[in-house]
Amino acid sequence: MAELQLRGVEKTYGNGFKAVHGINLDVEEGEFMVLVGPSGCAKSTTLRMIAGLETITGGEVRIGEQVVNDLVPGRRGIAMVFQNYALYPHMKVRRNLSFGLKLKRKPKAEIETATEEVSGILEIEQLLDRLPKQLSGGQAQRVALGRALIKHPEVFLFDEPLSNLDAKLRASMRVRITDLHKRLRSEGRPATVVYVTHDQVEAMTMGDRICVMKDGHIMQVADPTTLYERPANDFVAGFIGMPEMNLVKCTLTHDGALPVLTAGSQKITVAEGLASRLSAQEGPVTLGIRPQHLQVVAADEANAFTGTVSNIEFLGHEVNLHVEVEGAQFVVVVPSAELDKKIGRGDQVGLRPLGANIHIFDAESGANVSLPAD
Repeated sequence: MAELQLRGVEKTYGNGFKAVHGINLDVEEGEFMVLVGPSGCAKSTTLRMIAGLETITGGEVRIGEQVVNDLVPGRRGIAMVFQNYALYPHMKVRRNLSFGLKLKRKPKAEIETATEEVSGILEIEQLLDRLPKQLSGGQAQRVALGRALIKHPEVFLFDEPLSNLDAKLRASMRVRITDLHKRLRSEGRPATVVYVTHDQVEAMTMGDRICVMKDGHIMQVADPTTLYERPANDFVAGFIGMPEMNLVKCTLTHDGALPVLTAGSQKITVAEGLASRLSAQEGPVTLGIRPQHLQVVAADEANAFTGTVSNIEFLGHEVNLHVEVEGAQFVVVVPSAELDKKIGRGDQVGLRPLGANIHIFDAESGANVSLPAD
């Protein structure tokens, strides 16, 4: 396996549209890197440039020690798993798995051994004599994964491989793919993976690190915990986490040493722990607070926003309360056992942010100005 480096990589189409804006990314050998972002953010375009399926109009892609900008896909040492599986419909599973090795004129015995090993790892031995049309979605996905695995590539590239599966099967395949990655690593065969998805649950549960993209730019690269707890900007904060972070326009002032946030006509004092980080900040800001970090209190409680319950979503073990505070919308996650059953739509409640968990974003740049210094 090998590390992957992108240096100043750009993609500009013939009509002048610039899809990728000089991005830099390092993927370590054996790392599972996820590219995530909304539709149109250029994550698949980036993956296709790594694969050689899209030309690179600026910058450099390096796999191991080699710059691969001008190499055809077959010479880059990569294997790609697509959204539509791309299995040969007229070939049985056994031949679909082994076809790439046959093109490389590998010895018959080596091909048979590799086919048996890969089918055993993915538990598809019983499928070897079936045609693709006889496979379920999950089975076809495992065959596509096996066809990539059998090549022992430098880098594995996955382009939204689970998007065609139902929710239960997606969850199962997430576990299967990550378990396979860990198994190969433990056996001394670390697999370098770049995995594209628009599903932040896939990203958070599968990636060693995650690269969040927007409009052809990289917003942040970090491990899942860091992205969740220390988002670099309001875009990352709003994209990572379910339900998404509450982002509310406020004004930041200071009452002595303590920062004060004003939303509409309502004010709350920010926790003392954030005071030093916000001492130089004043004026329009965006308050970020996750639904899990709001406490429901009485409507007249001090240091809390007062709002009206507009909707209640019962999800079994927890409830999502939707609360309107002077035009701003908050979502609060409350364990079902802790919710006052008397609360209903139209009721007034107080929302108290749990101090150390709030984030303050600059209104103009979106940067998180409440993060502690590294």
